[in-house]
Amino acid sequence: MLIAPSWGGMINGLLTLRGAWDKVRTDPTLKFMVVAITGYGMATFEGPMLSLKNVNAIAHFSDWIIAHVHVGALAWNGFLTFGMIYYLVPKMFKTRLFSIPMANFHFWIGTLGIILYSLPMYVAGFTQALMWKDFNPDGSLVYGNFLETVNEIMPMYWMRAIGGSLYIVGFIVMLYNIVVTIRSGSAVVDELAEAPALTRVSSRRTVGETFHTWLERKPIQLTILATIAILIGGIIQIVPTILVKSNIPTITSVKPYTPLELEGRDLYIREGCVGCHSQMVRPFRSEVERYGEYAKAGEFVYDHPFLWGSKRTGPDLLRIGGKYSDNWHLNHMYDPQSMSSGSIMPAYQWLVKNKHDRSATQDKMRAMVTLGVPYTDEEINNAQASMNEQALSIEKNLYADPDFARGYEEDKAFAASNGQEFIEMKDREIIAMIAYLQRLGTDIKVKGTDQLISENK
Repeated sequence: MLIAPSWGGMINGLLTLRGAWDKVRTDPTLKFMVVAITGYGMATFEGPMLSLKNVNAIAHFSDWIIAHVHVGALAWNGFLTFGMIYYLVPKMFKTRLFSIPMANFHFWIGTLGIILYSLPMYVAGFTQALMWKDFNPDGSLVYGNFLETVNEIMPMYWMRAIGGSLYIVGFIVMLYNIVVTIRSGSAVVDELAEAPALTRVSSRRTVGETFHTWLERKPIQLTILATIAILIGGIIQIVPTILVKSNIPTITSVKPYTPLELEGRDLYIREGCVGCHSQMVRPFRSEVERYGEYAKAGEFVYDHPFLWGSKRTGPDLLRIGGKYSDNWHLNHMYDPQSMSSGSIMPAYQWLVKNKHDRSATQDKMRAMVTLGVPYTDEEINNAQASMNEQALSIEKNLYADPDFARGYEEDKAFAASNGQEFIEMKDREIIAMIAYLQRLGTDIKVKGTDQLISENK
């Protein structure tokens, strides 16, 4: 049902070319349009398929999703735009396209780029799904280390980079072609003066004319009625979720983030961590075995926005809290490869060096209150003291490592001897990040909440 309208549009577009396929060989605009319509058909077929639970169980969080999105982005949207540009610009400037061979080159190198970009991502997606779900006869994961998956798909990432580069080269060629075309022409002016007088269209329905046909030639009325229909549908869906509080399952042990954890979460978002890490363990045997207890809806009631993610270039982090020491997280952010050999994660050394601006924390907490997070006035007023206390606790944990303590004191002494400003560890961005990471997934691990009693209020 979802596929039919989309494929109807694709088939309509392709059949429009009946009897004119010979022009496709010589007209670059038509070439781009054919591939665009084909990409549209592929993307709109795959989208509803991915809504099926058994298909989504394989595809979600893998590079299959990346391939699917870029078939639509590069082939459908990209080539459709290129085709329109090649058609419109010469007409707008009353001239011919500067170079048809260059447009053809753009078409072929762009098409090759799409293939080299998308196909490796499909292969990578299937590889990831199969490796993530592979078990030994004794019930243990064959590939227990997530990095084994990453290393396996690295060749596909290189092919993706090559494909994307070819696509960009084609775009640059088009840009040059269009600029030269514009310079050789002249802009169209006063075209309305040359047009024939417009015939007044009757506002009444003609004999035999249906209401829908009449409405199609009345843009203002059509827009108003369409807007009303959309608003009615939206209200019917949204209002119940707002009014019925039982729609939001709660878990008694789940509490709002502390001020420092809230700041750490903002840093996590700022650095784009959610682009490579998910925070949702699905109720599949393979995921529970790899990450721990599957995700509960009530765990995310204070997340605005939620960070479930859609791609796992790195492992899921929902249960990362308490798994590693504070020192591990500091070293991992400063030099990921030193803690996880073979990791492709970039270093975030500025987090270890930069002073953390916490001047807006109370305003952030007040904003969360408007979204339903139950911070009290006392908690908001004492936010700075709370952050300082938690930061000092993390700093103390870091000092437990002799190597860290020695290096930290040496840096402190060096800064003092050279008259440089020294930022205390408790005031650095990494402390807030560690606070947030160590909190993830720990709410349901609290003693006495093993049964995860839900209260629907």
